[in-house]
Amino acid sequence: MYSQRKNEKSSSESDDDYVPYVPIKQRKKQQMQAIEKKLGRTVATIKQEEEKKESTNDEEEVEEDPESSVGPNAHISLLDQHSELKKKAEAKKETAREKLLKEEEKILESVAEKKALMGVAELAKGIQYEDPIKTGWRPPRYIMNMPESKHEKLRKKWHILVEGDDMPPPIKSFQEMKFPKPIITALKKKGINKPSPIQVQGIPAVLSGRDMIGIAFTGSGKTLVFTLPIIMFSLEQEKRLPFMKGEGPYGLIICPSRELAKQTYEIINFYVKHLENDGYPLLRTALCMGGMAVKEQLDVIKRGVHIMVATPGRLMDMLDKKMINLDVCRYLSIDEADRMIDMGFEEDVRTIFSYFKGQRQTLLFSATMPKKIQNFARSALVKPVTVNVGRAGAANLDVIQEVENVKQEAKVVYLLESLQKTAPPVLVFAEKKQDVDAIHEYLLLKGVEAVAIHGGKDQEERSRSVDQFRQGEKDVLVATDVASKGLDFPNIQHVINYDMPEDIENYVHRIGRTGRCGKTGLATTYINKSIDESILLDLKHLLMEAKQKVPPFLSSYVSESEKYLDLGGEVGCSYCGGLGHRIADCPKLEAMQTKQAQNIGRRDYLANSSADW
Repeated sequence: MYSQRKNEKSSSESDDDYVPYVPIKQRKKQQMQAIEKKLGRTVATIKQEEEKKESTNDEEEVEEDPESSVGPNAHISLLDQHSELKKKAEAKKETAREKLLKEEEKILESVAEKKALMGVAELAKGIQYEDPIKTGWRPPRYIMNMPESKHEKLRKKWHILVEGDDMPPPIKSFQEMKFPKPIITALKKKGINKPSPIQVQGIPAVLSGRDMIGIAFTGSGKTLVFTLPIIMFSLEQEKRLPFMKGEGPYGLIICPSRELAKQTYEIINFYVKHLENDGYPLLRTALCMGGMAVKEQLDVIKRGVHIMVATPGRLMDMLDKKMINLDVCRYLSIDEADRMIDMGFEEDVRTIFSYFKGQRQTLLFSATMPKKIQNFARSALVKPVTVNVGRAGAANLDVIQEVENVKQEAKVVYLLESLQKTAPPVLVFAEKKQDVDAIHEYLLLKGVEAVAIHGGKDQEERSRSVDQFRQGEKDVLVATDVASKGLDFPNIQHVINYDMPEDIENYVHRIGRTGRCGKTGLATTYINKSIDESILLDLKHLLMEAKQKVPPFLSSYVSESEKYLDLGGEVGCSYCGGLGHRIADCPKLEAMQTKQAQNIGRRDYLANSSADW
């Protein structure tokens, strides 16, 4: 019995001690599970985390085939996988681009002018004109009967971009525009035989009575687009009913600088004299600008004036003192309109609008007009048409742009080398008045026939210097930006930017003094590391756009705007039009906001001071 129990016990012990055979694969699995337990994570939790990660990132989600044991995309070809990944990348780019565009739209909206560019009385009474002014001019019948596709083909050929309803047709010759013979003769004397692209579309639009925004590169003939129609309208009014003493003007042209006003006045007088010599009625033109005796200007006005060319300051003064009125004025043209609004003349323009007694035809012209200014300007116009030749703010392609890295202290000496590049006449631009005087003095000491103009000189000296340079008596004109906008000097060979302007728009205007009317010109610009990076980036992109050589010094700068190209977007700032930055980094917008903030503080201080008194 005992032996039997003993045998059972020994057999049970041997059963417990028995360890069955475990295959290697199973043993490795057990070891892995033991390690995972030690780490406090299991295969299941890892899988759960991975699935959670994939569900939060839709763009990178990849569907796995449960039947596939080789890989998730084993049944899809590499080419198909590539195209699928490309689509996802494009979608990702698009969403990033849309997000950025929305942010920029909000910024532009926050800085947009809420107050329309209209007269005070019009704003107060809610006066709005629905239809453009009617004129007696019509295009030739055979041009009107042409299909719209033919007009569009002509616009495409001349690179003319148009916006607006009921666009007047483009016309290829001055004869077909119905200008009288003396005007055609005068144009030929100036060497103008056929209209430029802006004139092809712009003159018919103005003659039709349409309000217009005209944008074209420097030297493209914008001045004739508003001067020739104003002469024809004034002639029509004089023939119907002669102007009485103290009456007028019928047409008003506003220019931002005295030099530009004087030049426009002389252009109008040139064509008016040709009409008078051919037996047409005499048209009187008045020039109203600072630096001239008011008495001289009043003598013309008292006899009755048809056309007035003015600068904002003197015009405001004369309107305020009731020396002139705009009772019969029905034509208003603002040259370099964006610069005028930018320079702080916006309130002056709004005040000038208040002196009009009826509807007017309003024209705005410039080579550089960002979208912000265009949208704002449209509030003053009735069913406006926009005629654009090339990108607003683009450099003239007839100008060869050379950029040189010159140290600040070496600039004056290097100037003599730059003057050797071409024959005279040459224009030298500097930012500061003292620099203009220093350069002028240095050139005179070196025997160079030079003259200088800037805002600190009296008008008589400025006019004399410009006339001497224009007539070829002097070889070099040294100037600040007063000579950069709109001035037309014949045969300018070379423009030298002694320093880079603080605004890329000023650079475009400066270099536009050469390469005019289809001729080729040269522009040399001195830059160095002291210049703000945003201006250098704008310059780099402007050179690239015009297919000009970009120096290595400038190539090393990379902008956020360039990175934006990877998202399939367009470079450029929607506020100022600069190509090297976006609106979020716009130095011009930042400066404007800083100025506004300073003014608010100043106004509060002045209000408190007056309250204390």
